[in-house]
Amino acid sequence: MAQPEPLTPLAEDWQRALAVVAHPDDLEFGAAAAVARWTGQGKEVVYCLLTSGEAGIDGMAPERSRVLREEEQRASAAVVGVSAVEFLGLPDGLLEYGVPLRRAIAGVVRRHRPDVVLTNNFRETWDGAYALNQADHIACGRATLDAVRDAGNRWIFPEQLTDGTQPWSRVREVWAAGSPVARHGVDVTDTFARGVDSLRAHGAYLSGLGDGGFDAEEFLEGMARPAGTRLGVRYGAAFEVFRIDLA
Repeated sequence: MAQPEPLTPLAEDWQRALAVVAHPDDLEFGAAAAVARWTGQGKEVVYCLLTSGEAGIDGMAPERSRVLREEEQRASAAVVGVSAVEFLGLPDGLLEYGVPLRRAIAGVVRRHRPDVVLTNNFRETWDGAYALNQADHIACGRATLDAVRDAGNRWIFPEQLTDGTQPWSRVREVWAAGSPVARHGVDVTDTFARGVDSLRAHGAYLSGLGDGGFDAEEFLEGMARPAGTRLGVRYGAAFEVFRIDLA
C-alpha cells in the first residue's frame, strides 16, 4: 500500500492572519489547534464568520440559535487566543458564490490587512471521494480566494475605499483547512488539547449532532493523527495552500 505524501510545513514568518469561514464551528473542526499555536507565538488572528449558523440546530428556532451560536463562537475563539470575532450576518445555508459575497469578504480583507488568510475546505468532498462538502463551505472558500485578489485592486469595489481604507495586495497565501488535496501542514501536538476544548465550547451545536454522543477529542484525533504522521509528529493540521503573489 502506498504511503501518503509527506506534508510540507507551513511558513510561519508572518504576523497577521484573517480566518474567513461560513459558520461557527467551521474553524474548530480541525484548524483551531493551529490557531492556538500561532497566537501562542504572538501572532494576531481575526475570525470572520459569514453566517451565525442560525439554521444549524434542528430543535432550536433560528432567532435563538443565532444568539447562542455567536456566544459559543466567541467563547471558542477565546480558548485559542482569538479576541476579534466578526459576524457578517449572511443567511445560513443560503450562501451563494458571486459578486456580493466577494465584495463583503474583500471589505474585511481591506480592513484587517492580513499576511495570510485561512478558510474552510471548498473542494466538492472532504475525502476526495464520497464525503460530500456543504454548499456554504464551497461558496465561502471560492469567494474568499477571489476576494483576496479583489482586495488588492483599487478599481474593484472602489466604494470601500473611504475613511482611509486602502487596497490590500499583500496577502501572501490563502490556506484552506482540511482539504482532501492538502500538501502542507503544521505541528499541533502541543496545542491539540486546546483545539479540542475550542470545539467543545460549541456545546449546544454538538449536542444536536447524531445521537448526542459526539466525542470531540476522538473526532479531531482521527484527523490530527494522519496529518501528524505525514509531518513526522504526533498531531498535525493539514491545509491546501494557494499562492497569491499580487505584491
